[in-house]
Amino acid sequence: MVMHKTFRLRRCPASNLLEALGTKKAMGKIVNDFVINVATANGTGSQSSNLIILHSMFEMGIPVSGKNLFPSNISGLPTWFIIRVSDQGYQAPGDVTNIQILMNKDTWMKDLEGLEPGTIVVYNEDVKLPVEREDCVLLGMPMTKLARKINPKLGRLIANMYYVGAVANLLGIDENAIEKAVKAQFKGKEKAVELNMQAISEGRSYADENWDFDCQFCVESREKDPDSFLIEGNEAIALGSIYGGISMLSWYPITPSSSLAESIIGWLPELRSDEDGGSTCAVIQAEDELAAAGMVLGAGWAGGRGMTCTSGPGISLMSEFIGLFYFSEVPGVIWDVNRVGPSTGLPTRTQQGDLSMLYEASHGDTQHIVLIPGTVDECFEFGWRAFDYAERFQTMVFGFNDLDLGMNRWVTSGFQYPDEPLDRGKVIRSQEEMDAIANYGRYRDVDGDGIAYRTLPGSGLDPILYRGTGHDEDGIYSEDPQVYHDTMERLKRKIDGARTHLPEPVIREEEDKDLGVIFYGSMENTIVEIDDMLEESGLSVSTCRVRALPLHPEVEEFVRRHDKTIVLEINRDGQLFGIIRKEFPADLIPKVHSVAYSDGMPPRARVYSDMMLEVLKEAS
Repeated sequence: MVMHKTFRLRRCPASNLLEALGTKKAMGKIVNDFVINVATANGTGSQSSNLIILHSMFEMGIPVSGKNLFPSNISGLPTWFIIRVSDQGYQAPGDVTNIQILMNKDTWMKDLEGLEPGTIVVYNEDVKLPVEREDCVLLGMPMTKLARKINPKLGRLIANMYYVGAVANLLGIDENAIEKAVKAQFKGKEKAVELNMQAISEGRSYADENWDFDCQFCVESREKDPDSFLIEGNEAIALGSIYGGISMLSWYPITPSSSLAESIIGWLPELRSDEDGGSTCAVIQAEDELAAAGMVLGAGWAGGRGMTCTSGPGISLMSEFIGLFYFSEVPGVIWDVNRVGPSTGLPTRTQQGDLSMLYEASHGDTQHIVLIPGTVDECFEFGWRAFDYAERFQTMVFGFNDLDLGMNRWVTSGFQYPDEPLDRGKVIRSQEEMDAIANYGRYRDVDGDGIAYRTLPGSGLDPILYRGTGHDEDGIYSEDPQVYHDTMERLKRKIDGARTHLPEPVIREEEDKDLGVIFYGSMENTIVEIDDMLEESGLSVSTCRVRALPLHPEVEEFVRRHDKTIVLEINRDGQLFGIIRKEFPADLIPKVHSVAYSDGMPPRARVYSDMMLEVLKEAS
């Protein structure tokens, strides 16, 4: 097993520091294993610069991932972009910053103070703030001054491209890869490409001519899958929804789900236009979240495939209609891209804090299907599958994503497109079909699976009944206690019956079975590194990634096969752990332990592995 290496130095004078780094160079460079942190201000154009660094290394075939930590305002507040390069495939933010870019005066001192000794610091000299870290490598460049020589009006924006050139020089990033990334970032804008390439070239030359330093980190090209590309999880969901036959999108803007709706809107002209150029999907920006959910309800009643997307605060506001979906049994899809709550919380940070809310959303006894992708490939797949499940089980289906997976870019080699007809479920389309069903009633379960047959408006068949009040099997209003009880039991049987139809958990099991780990969602992007850390401690780890609620029976069997199982979550209260404690047999509960942590950041491997070891120590 290849160990993850991080080069550190003890606190020492600058002269001794460079001597120590030279010794490290003689021992061999650290290849494709480092973390870059770029500290800038929102609205300064830094996102383009950061994505150029990310995409240029991706073009070289280097395993790379990026985390955009942006503020919740339009412009001015601090933003950070973390780039992780790892031949081992690690995608968590990393425990140590190896190269720090300083551009923002508001966080300058704090960013500097938090660095480990030995960190390489590339900074904009024109900020005119002290850089007092004798135990770090300090590499200054007058970025703003140089940028204004190219274009006085755009100097503030172009300045960021100088650190792109600096990083390219330090790490040995291929010039052709840089140029390709710039052209992709400013597609169709030849003047912008020219200006930014000039700045990057000057930044590279300045670093080469003025910095007497040979960086211990470097990049090496790897074989690149020619079909691979980078895409955000939200855009993958959008494409999956389009291929899944979405016919109505209603939405109300809210971070971090807005880009999902915007991606659907952006792709519709290319993918969903009829012969006359008209769209085959209606898009409505609603006046609020409750109205958006109501529009999805109307689309489902009419036989369309309706969807909306939101985040936790929006789910709270949609609660009344969510209950109506469940009790009246109308199909629809709602995607929740989780941000940090409660209340307004941290709107631009990530969390898995909405899980239990989705599973039992609205008042009274409810239980919902929740699809939980862990990769961009699954974002696409669950984007179209959500509609099939909604119509098969005649209910509202939640898609559960989070900001980290939804708004950052991840590698895929292409999506698996649906190759089967849309699953419309139990729909009666003719009088002959209705006559074949004995004693048809809108809410009568004739097959024993809890799912009744339905008709669609315009088919000429009656009755088309959906009730949010108490109703009997024929859809007629009823307050009879036994009728209500039987209805609720049928609804529970229907949702329980979905367990084996929903996506199975992804299980990787070791023969020794020291420890079972259950996790879900974007924790997939950290679990490999956590696994390696635990193995270094002598543990044999099996993993089970949950991909849907209600839980598949195999999750319970996974717990049975292990003496101890830990449930990993990006929230405070251990919400999946709570669901397991509620639903699993009592004899299994002592075997299951919770490790739940949330600070708004994407999960860092060291934080969770240390917590897991502590829990195991206490449980022994």
